[in-house]
Amino acid sequence: MTAPFTDFVDLAAERLGGAVIAANDEFFAPKEALLRAHEAEWHEGEYTDRGKWMDGWETRRRRTPGHDWCVVRLGLPGVVRGVVVDTAFFRGNFPESCSLEGCDLSGVPTPERLQMASSLWRPLLEQSKLEGDSKNVFAIKDDERVTHLRLNIFPDGGVARLRVHGEARPDWSRMRGPVDLAAAENGGRVLAASDMFFGHRHNLIMPGRSTHMGDGWETKRRRGPGHDWLVLKLARSGIIERADIDTDHFKGNAPGSAMLEGVDAGEDSEASLESLEKHWKPLLVQTPLQPHARHTYIDELQQVGRSTHVRLSIYPDGGIARLRLFGVPDGASA
Repeated sequence: MTAPFTDFVDLAAERLGGAVIAANDEFFAPKEALLRAHEAEWHEGEYTDRGKWMDGWETRRRRTPGHDWCVVRLGLPGVVRGVVVDTAFFRGNFPESCSLEGCDLSGVPTPERLQMASSLWRPLLEQSKLEGDSKNVFAIKDDERVTHLRLNIFPDGGVARLRVHGEARPDWSRMRGPVDLAAAENGGRVLAASDMFFGHRHNLIMPGRSTHMGDGWETKRRRGPGHDWLVLKLARSGIIERADIDTDHFKGNAPGSAMLEGVDAGEDSEASLESLEKHWKPLLVQTPLQPHARHTYIDELQQVGRSTHVRLSIYPDGGIARLRLFGVPDGASA
């Protein structure tokens, strides 16, 4: 089952710095498996000295009152819009239900401090029934920033994966411009793309350089007129002073050229693509690209003023590994 919130980035993803930092029990399967990027796997007939090998976090059978839990440090602090509690392959050993709590703590608190800060945890998801061998989808109605989550399972059992979808909310008071206004870690979000047959649009704004060709945004080969594009919402409005377009790993399938456009949607934080259409201004005119190369544009950028959204157009198709848009966010110190 899918839900609209799954279109948001996974704030707990390992590649973004997410980690399971504590659990009261992990007898049958380790807590770290909960955030693995790949889908859970089943290995028929494979056992460890503690029992059946399972790809997830699994606790022993509880013989005393209470419930089991684990604590997740989000890779990107932010507002949680929904979670997926995946019990893949846990059929006779999944929890009956689960609940979720969150807290917002500065720095990198130790597991011991998190246990002591019991008064700071607040409920995000009330105790809810789980199905075995299923992706259990729960929308979260909460608008406060969280840095850590506590997943409670009742009374015990196994969970294969936890996905925490939401909007990144960095501590802007600690930033000094210019910063990458497009970056997922700063709260940037790719709203839509014409195509992403070979690579998801979210890859474009992930941290670091790409690791391989599949770690970028790539469209199918275009056989008709037109070109491919995507639209992203900046983490915060600002004036873009530098743009990096990286075709790393795209050697025989980089676009021939690219163009950037900006628009200021004002206070309309949920502006539709249709409402933006008539207001795009050229930030970077259509410019040739080289394969497997990082292109940096400073003097080439046009003065379009403040932008809240940017459209990247590629001609006619192909793959881009990363897009960086550096500028001073509104309200930040230079």
